[in-house]
Amino acid sequence: MEKEKKAGLASLLKILPPVDFCCVYGSALHPNNYEKSTMVDYILGVSDPMQWHSQNLAMNGHHYASLMAYLGGAKLITQVADEIGVGVHFNPFVSVNDETFKYGVVRMHDLVEDVLDWKTFYLSGRLQKPMLIVMYGYWSKYLSHWGIMVQILVDNLDIANLNSVNLKGAISAALLLLPTKFTEEQLYAKACSLSYMGDLRMLFAEDRNKVKKIVQGQFDLFQTMYKPLLEEYAAKGLLQFSSSDGHQAIMSQDCGLSVARSLVSSLPSQLRSQMGMRLGEKTKFRESGRVIREVVFGSRDKATECMRGVLRRKVMVSSARQAVSGLLAVGGINAVNYLANKMEKAWKSWT
Repeated sequence: MEKEKKAGLASLLKILPPVDFCCVYGSALHPNNYEKSTMVDYILGVSDPMQWHSQNLAMNGHHYASLMAYLGGAKLITQVADEIGVGVHFNPFVSVNDETFKYGVVRMHDLVEDVLDWKTFYLSGRLQKPMLIVMYGYWSKYLSHWGIMVQILVDNLDIANLNSVNLKGAISAALLLLPTKFTEEQLYAKACSLSYMGDLRMLFAEDRNKVKKIVQGQFDLFQTMYKPLLEEYAAKGLLQFSSSDGHQAIMSQDCGLSVARSLVSSLPSQLRSQMGMRLGEKTKFRESGRVIREVVFGSRDKATECMRGVLRRKVMVSSARQAVSGLLAVGGINAVNYLANKMEKAWKSWT
């Protein structure tokens, strides 16, 4: 990414109140994307959304839908995001220096909780794709990971490091969904697809080939992002690198009950808890005195289907809630424009 582009990405922060975390994601950051009309997507983490919105309304009231701004102000904006949506308020179609942005504001506690536990699996899914990490003010220290990518501009709580837990969860879930033998590309595609399972937008407002395009278009970057973790899994005996065709590895895994239990135990705690409610749990005591609860299942297939069902419902509920919240938050005209752009892309993928 050229220096001017990096500075341009940080330009939005200059007109907003201070944030604790900022990442940029989406196809607009792809190095081969020359579509100037593409909207650049931001996630902003703040300690107190109501206070932040109150400051931002005074600074940038035109970023908000008039109805939300005048009827309830920061309190209503935050309530709609928390009680109807999944804790994220988006302001789309924000123009700065001839660039168009969309930024979502989320409470830092909620962001950390989703990354570690997949509480809503809304933001954590976005952080499972290849990312470019750039610490604001230290442009020379970055990792060139292109894809549906995330560029971290501000990270006061080290979300980038916490995200390794999120990525391990994605690998474990993907392995449970895969057969005995599979290719590296199939593994990345399965991990990438997790956050789209049950997403209502995939029915009418997303490219049907989205996952395939993401993985095949940025395969080398998925390797850079996931390969160290895959080697860790191989060292634990959870998968094997069988062979290689020169471009990608051919992998295999033991689909027995013991490995399945290890994979389930490495899933995020809230996902395991919801699986336990369906399949049953048992309590075990570690030597350290720590009490852990294990999901009880008699076959790998049962565990896989249960996990799939829990994830599908989680994504469906989150996407529906956020869609309703978004319609209320951005106003009628912006909502229609945004949905029209999405449906146009989806239509092209079907024809």
